[in-house]
This record gives sequence, structure tokens and C-alpha cells, in this order.
Amino acid sequence: MNENIQKLELPEWLSTIAVFDTETTGLDLRGDRIVTASIQRMNTAGEILPGGKDWVINPGIPIPAIASSVHGYYDKDVADAPSAEVSIPEILDSINACFSEGIPVLAYNAAYDFTILHYEAKRYGLHPIEFGNVIDPLVIDKTIDKYRKGKRTLGAAAERYNVSLDNAHTAKDDAIAAGHVGLAMLRFFFAQDKPVVPFPTSAQELHDLQVKWSDAIEASYAKWRQTDVPDYKPVFGWPVKKFD
Repeated sequence: MNENIQKLELPEWLSTIAVFDTETTGLDLRGDRIVTASIQRMNTAGEILPGGKDWVINPGIPIPAIASSVHGYYDKDVADAPSAEVSIPEILDSINACFSEGIPVLAYNAAYDFTILHYEAKRYGLHPIEFGNVIDPLVIDKTIDKYRKGKRTLGAAAERYNVSLDNAHTAKDDAIAAGHVGLAMLRFFFAQDKPVVPFPTSAQELHDLQVKWSDAIEASYAKWRQTDVPDYKPVFGWPVKKFD
């Protein structure tokens, strides 16, 4: 990315963000469990601020080998870790604290992390997150850079925006890398003379735009899937998928 873009000052409402990531037992948004999680605070320069926290959790179910091969945590590694019943409330409290302070929470593919967390909360009879504003670089990327070829993974986005990602699939490192990617992406968006849409004037406006963009992305994906699977049904909802 152009160095001049990298030095652009972002609006004041982006001066502090939180970054969030989870590693889990699998991809079933309603049934799988969180194994590790991280939430950190970051300023607009990408510097980590005090107040972050990391979790290693005993998810209460065996961790499938395929999941362990991705994030590196096996059953033996979490045998003595705090239970989900203890850790999930702490994660919810940390995220809600950010929102109550007016700090946007950034997560790459937010609908994955927040839907998993939503169903974890329900599993333990906890009140789900009371959302403030969320930033999802994946949704933004698919919208403002729609016709870019290649993968849309965090690793691909990190390469696109010259961000280091040394320990992929480690919750803290992924969260921080996603924050750097998101800030770089927003600078790229901010610098456009003729953006897809005008750059938002507040975190709330950006959040509301992403709700619409996510629905459009899901509808487009469903249309493509239905060419091979005619009864494929889209699952709308952002930052939490609406299964029920």
C-alpha cells in the first residue's frame, strides 16, 4: 500500500478500537465451542493499549484433531484450563465494557466469532452481547475491493495491506493482525476519490453500512451456490447469524 495512504490520519471516532478473535473446536456456529480467545485495545497508530485479555478455555467437549491441527491446542493442553462456564462470562463482560465506553470492536469475519459467542452465551444461560459498533474488515474488503482476485482470508488480506501475521491461528496474534489490516483498509477506503460509498462519518454509520453489505454478500453467495445446490438457503445476519 502507498506510504502516503499508510500515514493518513483517520477520524477521531477511530482513535481507539478493540480487536477480538477466537479459535474454536470447529465451524458449526451453533454447536462448536471456544478454545482460545483474545481481546486487545489498539490506537489508530496500531499500538496495543492496556486493558487486553487472553483466554485458554476447557470447552467441555473433545477438541477434534482437525481443529487442533489448525490452532495447536489439544485436549491435554486445556485439561486444567478454566471452564467455559467461567470464561464465557468474562469474554462477554470484556466486550460489553468496550461497547459501553463507545469503543468499536473489530473482528475479521465478525459473524463467525460473534455467532459462536452468542450460542456459547445461550448455552450457559447468559445474556448475549449488547452490541455497540463492530468493524469487520472481511465485509469491508468484499465491498470496497469487490473485484479483487484471490482469497479473502486474514492471511491474504494481511499480504494485500502489508501487515505481518507471524503466528496465524493464534487468537491474540490474529486479533492484532486483523486490527492492523482493518486500519490499513480503512485508510485505503478513506483515501479514495470515488469510493463505492462515501466514507462513513461515525462508527454507527459504518456499523449500519456493514449490516447492509453483509446481507448483499450473503445473497450473492447464495445465488452462486444455488446453481449447484438449488435448495441452498442463505443465512443472513451480521454480526450474529440469524438461525433462530
